[in-house]
Amino acid sequence: MHSLIDIGANLTHESFQPDLEQVLERASTQGIGPIVVTGASASGNVAALNLTRRFSGLYCTAGVHPHEASHYTEAYGSELRLLGSAPEIVAMGECGLDFYRDLSPRQVQERCFSAQLEIACEIGKPVFLHERDAHDRFVAILGPFLKMLPKVVVHCFTGTRSQLETYLQLGCYIGITGWICDERRGHGLKDFIGLVPPDRLMVESDAPYLLPRTIKPPPKSRRNEPCYLPYVVEAIADAVGKTCEQVAAETTATAKEFFNLK
Repeated sequence: MHSLIDIGANLTHESFQPDLEQVLERASTQGIGPIVVTGASASGNVAALNLTRRFSGLYCTAGVHPHEASHYTEAYGSELRLLGSAPEIVAMGECGLDFYRDLSPRQVQERCFSAQLEIACEIGKPVFLHERDAHDRFVAILGPFLKMLPKVVVHCFTGTRSQLETYLQLGCYIGITGWICDERRGHGLKDFIGLVPPDRLMVESDAPYLLPRTIKPPPKSRRNEPCYLPYVVEAIADAVGKTCEQVAAETTATAKEFFNLK
C-alpha cells in the first residue's frame, strides 16, 4: 500500500511509555509516516513537542481539549502563541466542544474554543477540531473565524450525514478513524463517507483509542496503534468503491497539503 500519514495519534498517552520506539518501528514497517502527535493539554503539548524532537517523522499539534477547558487561562493562551511558532507544531488544537462528557462547563468550553481559534488566526496555522454532541454550538462559534483560518479539520468525525454536509459546506476537512470499522456504531458512516471529496479526506488512528474492530484475529491488547491505520483505509475504500492504494495516495496528498508537510 502507498505510504500513509496518521493525522492524529495520542502518543504521549501513558500506555505508550514502555514501548514507544517499538510502536514507531511497527508503524514505519507498515509505511505509516509522518505521524502528527496530538497535543491537548498544557503538559501534553510540551510532551508532544518533545517527542517530535526525539524521533524523526513526527510532528504535533498544540491545544486545549474541551475536557481540559477549565484549566485554560490567559497566561496559557500566551504560552500557546509561543508554542504555535515552533516549526514542529503544524496545527493548533485539539480544541472544540464536547457536550457528551461535559467534563468542563459548556460556557467554559465555548470560551476556551473561541480563544484558541483567535490564536490560530493570529499565528496562521490550521486547526485540529473536536466536536461531540455539540454540533450546532460548534458551528455557530467556528463560523465567524473560517475566513481568517488557513484550514480546519473536524477530527474523528462520527456524526450524521446532515452534519457532514454542513461541515463540507463550511470548507472543513474531515478526519476518519477506526470508528468506521465498528459494525455496531460506525456502519452508518460508510453509507455517506463518499460525500467527502478526496482533497478533504484524511485518516487517523487516534491511538490508543478506537482500535479497528475489523482486525482479524483481534490483537491481545485493546490498545490501538498507528500501524493499524491501513484497516481504516480498507474500510473507506470498501465504502467508496476505490482501491486501498487509491485512498492511501489521496489521503496522504491531502494531509501533506493541509499540514504543509515536507
